[in-house]
Amino acid sequence: MLTALNHRDYSIMDQTSSALWFAIALVFIISVITMIGRHRTVVNPVCNRPPPPVVTGASLIGIFHTFLTKGMRAMIHDQYTQLGSVFTINFFGLRVTFLIGPEVLGHFYQGLESQISSGDVLKFTVPMFGKEVIYGVDIATRNEQTRFYVDALKPSNLRSHVGPMLQEVEDYFSKWEQHGTVDLKGELAQLLMLISSRCLIGREVREKMLKEFYTQFHQLSDNGLCLTSILFPYAPTLANYRRDRAHAKLSEMLIKIVRSRRSSNQVERDMLQNLIDSKYRDNRSTTEAEVIGLILNLIFAGTHTSSAASAWTAVCLLSHESFMRAICDEQKQIIQKYGDHINYNALMEMETLQRCIKEALRVHPPTAANFRKVHKNFIVQTKEGDEYEIPRGHIIASPIEFNSNIPHIYKDPDVYDPDRFGPGREEDKVGGKYSYTAFSAGRHACVGEAYAYMQIKIIWSHLLRNFDLKLVSPYPKTDRSKLALEPKGKIMVRYKRLAA
Repeated sequence: MLTALNHRDYSIMDQTSSALWFAIALVFIISVITMIGRHRTVVNPVCNRPPPPVVTGASLIGIFHTFLTKGMRAMIHDQYTQLGSVFTINFFGLRVTFLIGPEVLGHFYQGLESQISSGDVLKFTVPMFGKEVIYGVDIATRNEQTRFYVDALKPSNLRSHVGPMLQEVEDYFSKWEQHGTVDLKGELAQLLMLISSRCLIGREVREKMLKEFYTQFHQLSDNGLCLTSILFPYAPTLANYRRDRAHAKLSEMLIKIVRSRRSSNQVERDMLQNLIDSKYRDNRSTTEAEVIGLILNLIFAGTHTSSAASAWTAVCLLSHESFMRAICDEQKQIIQKYGDHINYNALMEMETLQRCIKEALRVHPPTAANFRKVHKNFIVQTKEGDEYEIPRGHIIASPIEFNSNIPHIYKDPDVYDPDRFGPGREEDKVGGKYSYTAFSAGRHACVGEAYAYMQIKIIWSHLLRNFDLKLVSPYPKTDRSKLALEPKGKIMVRYKRLAA
């Protein structure tokens, strides 16, 4: 589920707060370095090829200034123009190597965990989801747990979610009046919460404890993502206390459901049931703690990225009438073929809508960049033929926002143009294997990509067949204070129910 376009001008308020953000940035960097320094991997000095060019010393001041006043995209553009597609920024001893363009991203997305990994970057999630899952366990166990997700989200299982998703969407929008004005971002967030509770956690939460569950989940998420909690996840802080209390309450709710289903041999068609039934390769069943940790991790990942993706899709579609008309025409063809009952096959044929969602996520990817830590030296070759060796100990970055806007891959990259993914163009495929990474790629591809597309398609298929929609608020800037980069403020939309 990286940042949106940074070429847009910041407001006066944004610019005048630069000093504050500069101070915060310095505190963040120094804190991270202090933490990493306790167990830093020693950089391997033996390199057979030259390392990437390095930005250090006084040049960092200029980089910080550009980042704080113009954004990450402008900062990377400056260094890319001067140094090429592979360069290192030395943040006071913490070396971050940026990889620009699909030509140099192969190892980033395909490298083994023993060669590159998230390192300690995501260790702060262990208290959020438990030491029994994901970043609290060894690589082999984590890979098996990832397989549980993959199996649960394969097409045969996704088909079973279409009906419940449709019901939630139809019920939700049936409560809208004949006409009115709403904050569509807020409406979509509420709807996605209902869909998640129905398809992921199950009917017990959806019908009996929805409000309490999501109250505690937001406590877990909000406090777990505090800066102090990320840097010092086990410190005796108020945020960590609230995070742990929320985790305990969520665990208590979910344990009752898991035990009830197992004791009664009750079987439901939801993600929670898939995780309950999952088995490791040695035939061991998942434990209660593992099931709870895995479902919380999935909801955490899906809630933030799906909310941002659906909101940006709304903004992009409502700002481009020609593509709205194209989607409406496609919907008419789908209805002629399938009738009013939308099923999985009908969703798969909504190719125009798929391209519109995909382009919204190219223009506004869910996160600004992905990071990995290098455990073994590796070599990259740029499209110009230059070779660099990335040493062990470096942090490597794939700046998704910038890589999604490279002109030699995407024609007029600042323009919202879903047709770039259509027949005859397919710019993402022509550009190379890692030209489009909004959902990551390779070994690290998001297992929930198909699920995300499916629920957004169901929502927009219903909206366009039942309502006339008009965006009445300005095109929003990006809220960079959130984990997933969503539109800032409300998305005010005027709606009118179409005649039956």
